[in-house]
Amino acid sequence: MRFTPHTPEDRAAMLAALGLGSVEELFAVIPEPLRAKSWDLPAGMSEPEVSQYLAKLAGLNAQNLISFLGGGFYDHHIPAAVDALISRGEFYTAYTPYQAEMSQGILQSIFEYQSAICRLTGLDAANASLYDGGTALYEAAMMAVRKTRRKKLIVCTSVSPIYRIMLETYTVNLHLELVEADVSDPAALEGLLDNDTAGLILQNPDFFGVLHDYTPHFAAVHGIKGLGILGCNPIALAVAKTPAEMGADIAVGEGQPLGLPLSFGGPYLGFMAVSQALLRTMPGRIVGRTHDAQGRTGYCLTLQTREQHIRREKATSNICSNEALCALAAVIFLGLMGKKGLVELAELNMTQAAYARTRLTDIPGVEAVDQGPWFNEFRVRLPIDARVAVSRMIDKGIAAGFPLGRYYPEQANNLLVAVTEKRSKEEIGYLAEGLEAVL
Repeated sequence: MRFTPHTPEDRAAMLAALGLGSVEELFAVIPEPLRAKSWDLPAGMSEPEVSQYLAKLAGLNAQNLISFLGGGFYDHHIPAAVDALISRGEFYTAYTPYQAEMSQGILQSIFEYQSAICRLTGLDAANASLYDGGTALYEAAMMAVRKTRRKKLIVCTSVSPIYRIMLETYTVNLHLELVEADVSDPAALEGLLDNDTAGLILQNPDFFGVLHDYTPHFAAVHGIKGLGILGCNPIALAVAKTPAEMGADIAVGEGQPLGLPLSFGGPYLGFMAVSQALLRTMPGRIVGRTHDAQGRTGYCLTLQTREQHIRREKATSNICSNEALCALAAVIFLGLMGKKGLVELAELNMTQAAYARTRLTDIPGVEAVDQGPWFNEFRVRLPIDARVAVSRMIDKGIAAGFPLGRYYPEQANNLLVAVTEKRSKEEIGYLAEGLEAVL
């Protein structure tokens, strides 16, 4: 089958109608350096040839590395049952539940996902998922702006730089005042909080892996009637103080650690939970549980403040398609782990990270940057540029971590190292020995 429906005669007729003699004339308005150099496409290939070609391209990637990369996305074990269950036809082929009452199974799974997020965060209500953690953070910020009718947002510099860039990009035309500052110490909030402040955005563990108790921060923002927003690692929530216990009004985060593969960047899963007072301002879908006239349990979409159901200018979000399959994977993962298993998983992450930190800081010239406590990620300062060290480690089959100079130029020698339950002590030993050899 041809991909272009136009015959040479069709193209000649269209050019004649435009008063042009050739396709080159048609594109003459495009500056020469930006034009295609050639339209000579290679000859078509057979299926085996395409497979071999793509395998060759894929082979150019550094594959099968022992990964200590983190920075918000982690190489966790995914039980085989997760993929087996979400691959069932009734789940895998289901689109977003527009015909709500016809999709009771999907709706029940979303309701159970929402319930799990509420139990993890300690907050009252969760929505049916967002695109990813960064999108969820933006939506939380907009909730604070709508609720308070203020324009100023204070964002801690230890919030993921990726999320901060997303927030800045999404709000560039909204005339908001974004104030970025290191407010890890609550005393640093003095002079920043005022009656124009809509919300305070923090992250726990922060981008450098350090666990915090932000209770004083949220008490301070409540003092000026602003909202507290906390980005979270969902597995860390099994052992850390919850957003609700700290006084946060909105909790958001990236759900990738809950049974989703890294997969070259997605699809991922943004989660969001809020206090009861904010329930009706939450974007996206919310699934509720009810009973029919005969008393039977049923599930339905409810509180849909979306442009499809209400006037466009009153919509709280333009999110039109949640990631139900990713949310299903997350709730299956949580179900397989169970309350006790999730705690054990979190503790195993912390134990392995502590062992790795000890091994790395035993290397002459390598220092721990933070005092902790940490979850499964930590910073170390190297005697050389971290990018150079990481590049040398690739040749040894190890992705040693994330060089922080990419987002924090003043931290060019700092390396962010993540350790999950998948990293054995033997692999951590390879990391330590390899790093010592390349420094």
